[in-house]
This record gives sequence, structure tokens and C-alpha cells, in this order.
Amino acid sequence: MSNITITLPDKSIHTYDSSVTPLDVAESIGPQLAKDTVAASINGALMDVTVPIREDAELILHTGSSAEGHEVLLHSTAHLMAQTVKMLWPGSQITIGPAIKNRFYYDFDIEGTFSEDDLEKIEEKMREIAKENLPVFRQELDRDEAVNLFKERGENYKVEIIEQIDSADPISAYGQGDFIDLCRGPHVPTTGRIKHFKLLNTSGAYWRGDENNKMLQRIYGTVFSTKDALKDYLKFLEETKKRDHRKLGKELEIYTFDEEVGPGLPLWLPNGGIIIDELEALAKETETRHGYHRVRTPHLTKGDLYQKSGHLDLYKDAMYPAMDVDGIEYYVKPMNCPHHHKVYAALPKSYRDLPFRISEYGTCYRYEKSGQLFGLMRVRSMQMNDAHIYCSKADFDSEFMDVCKMYLEYFDIFGIEKYEMRLSLHDPEALGKKYINEPELWVETENAVRKALLDGGMNFSEIPGEAAFYGPKIDVQVWSAIGKEFTLATNQVDFAIPKRFGLSFTDVDGTEQTPICIHRAPLSTHERFIGFLIEHYGGDFPLWLSPTQVAILPVSEKTQSYAKIIEENFKGAGIRVKLDDRPEKIGAKIRQAELSKIPVMAIVGEKETANNTVSLRRRFIGDKGAVESNILLESLLSEIKQRSQAYHENQ
Repeated sequence: MSNITITLPDKSIHTYDSSVTPLDVAESIGPQLAKDTVAASINGALMDVTVPIREDAELILHTGSSAEGHEVLLHSTAHLMAQTVKMLWPGSQITIGPAIKNRFYYDFDIEGTFSEDDLEKIEEKMREIAKENLPVFRQELDRDEAVNLFKERGENYKVEIIEQIDSADPISAYGQGDFIDLCRGPHVPTTGRIKHFKLLNTSGAYWRGDENNKMLQRIYGTVFSTKDALKDYLKFLEETKKRDHRKLGKELEIYTFDEEVGPGLPLWLPNGGIIIDELEALAKETETRHGYHRVRTPHLTKGDLYQKSGHLDLYKDAMYPAMDVDGIEYYVKPMNCPHHHKVYAALPKSYRDLPFRISEYGTCYRYEKSGQLFGLMRVRSMQMNDAHIYCSKADFDSEFMDVCKMYLEYFDIFGIEKYEMRLSLHDPEALGKKYINEPELWVETENAVRKALLDGGMNFSEIPGEAAFYGPKIDVQVWSAIGKEFTLATNQVDFAIPKRFGLSFTDVDGTEQTPICIHRAPLSTHERFIGFLIEHYGGDFPLWLSPTQVAILPVSEKTQSYAKIIEENFKGAGIRVKLDDRPEKIGAKIRQAELSKIPVMAIVGEKETANNTVSLRRRFIGDKGAVESNILLESLLSEIKQRSQAYHENQ
């Protein structure tokens, strides 16, 4: 056999006498690299490290600290956990166990549920199996072989999955010891590579996410290539838990859910109503500066409107069922777009009227599956910061970039330092099914969006196959103050639906043209955005957004009258204040204000009463000493007007 040449990422070339595995290459470079390598890319394809390379190739060796290697570690640890559960619960069945961002999970069909003690028992047994350093092997199977294999093992869920795989598609399974699982791979070469892991929690999950199916038991876990990386991630999870919007939303009395109202239908409490009002005021100011007209549209419509827009064909499963009114089907709206198209069409337009920008905080309703509901992040009723811009091709670049710049304005206001715009593109193979069948327009529009982003110097990546059905879109990813990632907002380009609705404008030459429509929602929905803000700030909202901005704390009953005068002055100026006139010691009042995360405390004693001052205390800063009440009022009004985040720098 002729020599084999392996080219590494640094362009160095290694020659071998015969077929070689990625692990062999790693060992030839150094024993530590061989020990750390968990997967390899051979000519761009992610593979097991034990795969023979029989011809010249470009090779990348992935350690557990790389993105690719970490995913392999996660998925391999999910298999290790499934193997352990099968040993400890012999009658259990395995279903699916994917790797997700920094974690993995596996769903099991068992009698009863898993307890915290069970997780400890599973984790202890996993460590034993890992130390056995069992070889991990791969099997290639045809469909009948795969069905028979898993039928013999009593794995009914795996058989169901296999039966839904196209007969022409390859099928593979991975095993270690007596355990075998259906899987594409790749995996670590031995269980001994799995060292630094932790099982996190357990929950119920419906098979395939459908509440009509059986409830399974899910276990989440994580794994890293080093002890320090695992420690850092567990610390991050602990901080995330403290900031969980579901926990803080309840403690800070921002919103609630009620079973008699229905799952996924949030009720905003007074504190939440204040935050909503402030966000709407910000949106109105911003949109007025950017030339938007505000509109209002009804919560429901005839089904014909959604038939015309295409929503009934593609999104009916995510819509509430139709209401029959006098033999006509009506739907509550899942989005504002079709209504806004009708607003545009209400009056004739010429090129002088364009760009025509309309915005609305419209309430929409989507029937999300019960198993997918999650606090404010996934709900069935949502108030959307929606707008539609109708423009000519000549105006498209500037309008699209104006929307992107609006996002950056908001990021600055809310202290969002890390973001990424993801350009979602169509899949040419899915035209006419998942996407409008206009191949030339897809290419033209995607090129226009790409050019606008590049010209504007935007930070973006491209994601194939994730476009909206009517055009490419930008999904905006943001990271909170502690580095937790959120999908926040969207900016979509629609080249097809305006034509369906017969939307037009008279161009400068007198011809009728169809406008391009840009859908945008930079503040997402109230629900999702407020959920993000709760976690981003950890419940410590900046002064302008805080439901209660100032706590007035009289030291004793003697100073109550002066405290009430301050309360009236501050309220009259528009400051949201709370007077704590309980017969409690001042220390208890300060503690309560701290627990309520009120940013400013004005403490009033006899000395302050005599001098017309307050003793000022700020969260994260501490005592600031005596300040004249009028000077404090002016300072706070200035901070609120600027929507300042300054005091958060002290967190």
C-alpha cells in the first residue's frame, strides 16, 4: 500500500506507511494530545477517532475543549447515563438523548419517577463504568437488522424511530459493554475519556413533545474536559438559578399564571404593568423618531385572511381552533402581519408615501404545546413589539439598516454588550413546501440582506434552512449580564406576501409596483423581553424601569409627617415611591427595601426633618450621606429621563 499523507490545520504534513486512524496521528504527535482527542474531522466530516484513513486527507483533531469535541463528550455521556439507567432499572426503555448547549439529556420510560437520591446513585454508577474504560464500538446496520436488534432488546421507542427512517438512509448503532444505542455518532473511543460530569436535574417530558403521548422521565446532565471548566459551569448554573425569571417574577410580584385562566396565559400584576408601560413609552419615543405611525388592529379575523397569507397552510397547528360565527370561521390572530397589510391597503399609495412604517403592540395568540410552555419565554398570549415597513427596492438597504441600528440603540439602553445577528436562509430543496416557490426572488433578497449587513458592519452569521416561509430573516441572539444566551427578536424580509394581498404603489413613472415588506420586532414580545430583563438584571432594574423607584423610610413616628411631604413631592414629579410607615425599626425597613430590590432609599430621621434633607442609600453603592430632598429629586428625574444604567456598573 502506498504512503498516506495527512495535512493538519497548521499546514504541516505527516506521512504514514499505511492506513492510519486519527488516534494514531494524535499519538505520533504526542501522548497528551492522544489522551485529549475525542473526535476528528476528516476532509470536513466529523468522525470517530478510530476510523481508518486509507487515502490522503485533511485532518483536524478535536479535544474535549473544542466545540466539536465538547458536543461529542456531551453525547457520549448521555449514552453512559442511559447504560447506567438500564443497569439500575432493568425494565426501563430508552428513547432519545441529544446533546444541547453545554448539557445533555436522556428521556426514559420507567415505572415511577427519578428522585434526587436516584440521580446520585446513577452518577456514582456512571463513574464506575467510566473507570472500566470500556471500548466504544460502532455498527452499520440495514433497516431490518436495526429493527430486529432493538425489538430483541425490548426497545420499542427505538423501533418506532427506525421505522420512520427512510429505507435508503444509513443506520448505525454504538455500543459499550452490553449496552447498544441507535446513533449517528461520533463518540469517544472509550468510556474512560468521560471524567468531569454532573447530573443536574430530572423532570417529566412527553414522548416527542406531544401531550397526547406518554409522559417520560428526563434527566439532564453536563460534562467538560477539565475539572475547572465543570466547576465554572456549575457556578454559572447557580447564578442562573438565582436569576430565573420564574422565581424572581413571583418574588417581585411582576406576573402570575392561574389554572382557571389557562396555561401559558400570563397575568401581569401592577409591578409588571409598570414595566410594560415604560417599555411601550420607550418604543413610542423611538419609533416616532424613526418615522413610524402607530396603528391598532383587532384580536381576531376571518379565516380567509390567513388563507390568503398562507398562515393556515403552514401554521394552523400552532393556532387556536376556529370559531364558527354565522357559518364563518374566525381565528384569534397569531401575528399582526395580515392585519397590517390591510392597513397599508386601506388608502392608495404613491412613491411619495414610501417608506410607509406602521407599528403596534398587538396581542397575539399561539397554541404552543403544553410541554413547550416555559415561564414568560414560551407562552400562548403575547404582546408583540411589531412593525411593518413597506418600501421600494431603492429604499430597502437604508430601511433595513435603520432597523438594525434601532436594535443597537436598544442594546445600549439595556446594557446588552454581546449580540449576534443570524441571517436565516432558505433551503432550495424545500421550495414550494416550507418556502414560497420563488427561487430567483429568494437569491435576490438574500443577497440584498447580506449586502446591507456587510455595508453596515454588523456582526452576523448565516444559518441555512431557517428562513421564514416568505423570505429571509434576521434572528437576534443576545447574551445577558452573566453570559446566558437568549433568542430575543427578529427582522424579516417579505418579498412574496405583499403581492398576494395586491399591495401596490404608484412609482415616479406612473407604473404600479409591489412594495417590499420588512417585519421587525426589536423588543420582541413583552413576555419574552421582560423575562430576559429579569434575568439580565437579576431583578435589580435600573431606576427608570424599576416598579418602585424610591423607598421612603421614616426612622420613627415623629418623622412620618415629613416623610409624607417628601412622598407627595416625589409622586407629584412622577417618581414611583413607597412610604414604609410600619412601626418597625429602621434596620428592618432597609432589609425589606433591599429584598424588594428598590434602587433608592431615602431615610428620614429627626436630623433630616430639621434640615429638610434625607439620608440617601443606593443599592450596590451603600450610604451616600445627607442630601437635600429637592436636589435628590432633580438628580433622580435626570437619571430617569436619560434611562441611565450607571448604578449597575457597581453590581
